[in-house]
Amino acid sequence: MIDIRRLWTQVETIHHEFGPRPPRPQRRGAIAAVLTNPYAGRYEPNLLPFMEALNPLGVELARALLAALRAQPHEIEGYGKGAIVGSAGELEHGACWHVPGGYGMRQVLGNTKAIVPSAKKVGAPGAKLDVPITHVNASYVRSHFDAVEVYVPGHPHADEIVFVLAMTTGPRVHERVGGLRASEIKGEDGLR
Repeated sequence: MIDIRRLWTQVETIHHEFGPRPPRPQRRGAIAAVLTNPYAGRYEPNLLPFMEALNPLGVELARALLAALRAQPHEIEGYGKGAIVGSAGELEHGACWHVPGGYGMRQVLGNTKAIVPSAKKVGAPGAKLDVPITHVNASYVRSHFDAVEVYVPGHPHADEIVFVLAMTTGPRVHERVGGLRASEIKGEDGLR
């Protein structure tokens, strides 16, 4: 059921965005797996077997992204996930990534408390997706509200799905719009 056609990894290091240089650069990365969509071109009432089969992929991609970022789990401060479904599929096929992608990252990173934000769409080859990012332990930490733009050149074909994980090592460079600070997280509910 899981037929991986391509893996695509992107990592960027942000050293400067106007103003003074930050004390440490922010690293942001994403990893995408292009899979054959087993339900392309037809309606399938039960998607749970596919979602279950994706669980090991979530863990595998989270480990690979952490390695690409050259980071330890405790250095990851933001995360998100997403999916781009080819035109012969439906949006709900992308929703199959919610549990495997989210829990895969949470398992690899350990003890994170915040829900992993998500975006999904049906798109043509080369479609781009802005994957939302929030703090790994408290979704209300405004300094970590971000997005990572992801696309895999030439994919998804009509019969494919692109599943994405994204991670960051810190807040936006020069964040300064107030709100809950990372240092103020209570860690009780994944929100604050």
